[in-house]
Amino acid sequence: MRITQNVKLLLFFFFISLFLISVSAAESKCECSHEDDEENKAGARKYKIAAIPSVLVAGVIGVLFPLLGNFFPSLKPETNFFFVTKAFAAGVILATGFMHVLPEGYEKLTSPCLKGEAWEFPFTGFIAMVAAILTLSVDSFATSYFHRLHNKTSRKIGDGEKQIGGGGGGGGDELGLHVHAHGHAHGIVGVDSGESEVQLHRTRVVAQVLEVGIIVHSVVIGISLGASQSPDNAKALFAALMFHQCFEGLGLGGCIAQGKFNCVSITIMSIFFSVTTPIGIAVGMGIASSYNESSQTALIVQGVLNAASAGILIYMSLVDFLAADFMHPKMQSNTGLRIMAHISLLIGAGIMSLLAKWA
Repeated sequence: MRITQNVKLLLFFFFISLFLISVSAAESKCECSHEDDEENKAGARKYKIAAIPSVLVAGVIGVLFPLLGNFFPSLKPETNFFFVTKAFAAGVILATGFMHVLPEGYEKLTSPCLKGEAWEFPFTGFIAMVAAILTLSVDSFATSYFHRLHNKTSRKIGDGEKQIGGGGGGGGDELGLHVHAHGHAHGIVGVDSGESEVQLHRTRVVAQVLEVGIIVHSVVIGISLGASQSPDNAKALFAALMFHQCFEGLGLGGCIAQGKFNCVSITIMSIFFSVTTPIGIAVGMGIASSYNESSQTALIVQGVLNAASAGILIYMSLVDFLAADFMHPKMQSNTGLRIMAHISLLIGAGIMSLLAKWA
């Protein structure tokens, strides 16, 4: 089951990150690390504790909002409001990749604390590029697999119709002609429904890969907040993360809604998204006393994860969100909707870019 595989992958990234960060805590501090005398651990701790339930609620609200289409018809996929909302969410995810995650990856992997000529290579851009290519590969191979699956099913149905239509003479010819015509009528509908089924499976793959990219970043940023010892930094991250989680949830929720997952799958994916950042915050609080964010291991782990996450988010937002929706026949035939979608895209990207000042 694909969701089970993604759950295992997410848990793998999560525990590997925690292990490497724990190891980095035992390393000697780099000369780039610094201690601020104004740091107040007690002051920072209250913001971290408040952030756990607040970020959790913000994530739940964001991811569930697009899933309320069963109760509010305007939120159903293919409506104008849904297209505009999804454009906003795509702008949020695009800005998250370019303005939040990618710069963090560059900052970590170009740190002067990383010694050696090897680190002069632009690893951040390289890792992001490879992640985007791998996302394309998953997207392409999954779609191809479902196409082949549908074609095999269609051929079996077609062979069965030929066998029924080929038997007997006289009245049998008349019956065969009737079945043949009837089969063709169904064949047209079958092709359309088959294509929509392939597209549905592809949308589900997109939703799952998008969640992988978002959750990897959420783990890193949650640990960063939890490990912060500065009240000013913790306060800024607390406020920014609430909006960050809500807007990202909006994008993921829209993708899940289009995938038409069953209730169990929706629950699992929503819970995973909602709890990852709060868990990251709690883990960061647990290792705050020994965590050294300037150690080489911590820099490499966070840099690699951020770069990979950026590549996934940028690819998904441009290819699977913006390109797919803005080239949709409904969007192309409606100038007003197209203008509103562009405005919504710019607003989403603009707000998320502004939040990059704090998180």
